[in-house]
Amino acid sequence: MAFLKLYRQKLKENYTFLDTLFKERHIEWGVVTKLLCGNTIYLKEVIDLGVMEMHDSRISNLKKIKKLKPEIQTVYIKPPSKLNIEKIVKYADVSFNTEIYTIKLLSEEAKRQNKTHKIIIMIEMGDLREGVLGEELMSFYEQIFSLPNIKISGIGTNLNCLSGVMPTQDKLIQLSLYKQLIEAKFNVKIPWVSGGTSVAIPLMLKNARPMAVNHFRVGEALFFAKDLFTGETIEGMHNDVFKLYAEIIEITEKPNNPTGELGENVAGHTYEIDENADLSQTSLRAILDFGLLDMQPQYLSPTDDSITIIDSSSDMTVIDISNAKNKYKMGDLVSFDLQYMGALYLLNSDYIEKRVE
Repeated sequence: MAFLKLYRQKLKENYTFLDTLFKERHIEWGVVTKLLCGNTIYLKEVIDLGVMEMHDSRISNLKKIKKLKPEIQTVYIKPPSKLNIEKIVKYADVSFNTEIYTIKLLSEEAKRQNKTHKIIIMIEMGDLREGVLGEELMSFYEQIFSLPNIKISGIGTNLNCLSGVMPTQDKLIQLSLYKQLIEAKFNVKIPWVSGGTSVAIPLMLKNARPMAVNHFRVGEALFFAKDLFTGETIEGMHNDVFKLYAEIIEITEKPNNPTGELGENVAGHTYEIDENADLSQTSLRAILDFGLLDMQPQYLSPTDDSITIIDSSSDMTVIDISNAKNKYKMGDLVSFDLQYMGALYLLNSDYIEKRVE
């Protein structure tokens, strides 16, 4: 069986790196755990780091976090739906909001549950996902700041999530100005300006973060240490907290090109044969025990760079080991480094075992 392995020490060192970085700059932060897809084994590993704030986009995952450690502050990081209001108030201490209609429902439900529910007002800053338009923010705030059982803990924005708009210094200065405008007009204090995600960490490392941005939500940088501006690994961090291991279940020398009448494969693709190809050419192929049900192959990189991924069907993946550095045999494990989306697919698959080292 293929399995995903989390390396505990590397995760711990990444967390320590980030925690030190934020504390030195007096920034509060929470760990975004949506990548873990509610996997209890891995949620425990994150909790054991000493995390006291965890963010997720699935209520069922927040419920698991509260069961594992009730005192952790849980944050629901997308606008709530009407059907889930009761559960959100029950399992999320904080939620991201963009609609007056929804916040009024949260207020009514928080009153029923005898709770104070915190909200972050998300502002549209150009990425065109969720967010209140800047020109409507004052009117929006005026209609909600006095609602019972609701506490406005901050303003925030999401960048680089849909359209790829990057969190430049100018964008974050603009977000900071919204805080100043609200505080001046309504004579209130906005505790958080939550403008920081993994993609904004390079700005912080260059000391280009506006000081008012005092809250970060970090997932990808913790688990993959990726500088999303350059694509490189952040110096001092590990990019291989996760690895996929798959067993070889067949090794055979086979032709490079299929034979017979060709149609669409299971993924809807049609193989095209190069008319100039030597049809007599063969390669040593190995089959691994995972497939498209578990993973999209474009998000994988063999640790052994002399291996080539050929393609995947629903539950098997074929690789070319003709030029492999190692002499692979039946039953051997082949390891893969992962991109963020690759790990997300694997963690969402019930067919991939989850392990810790």
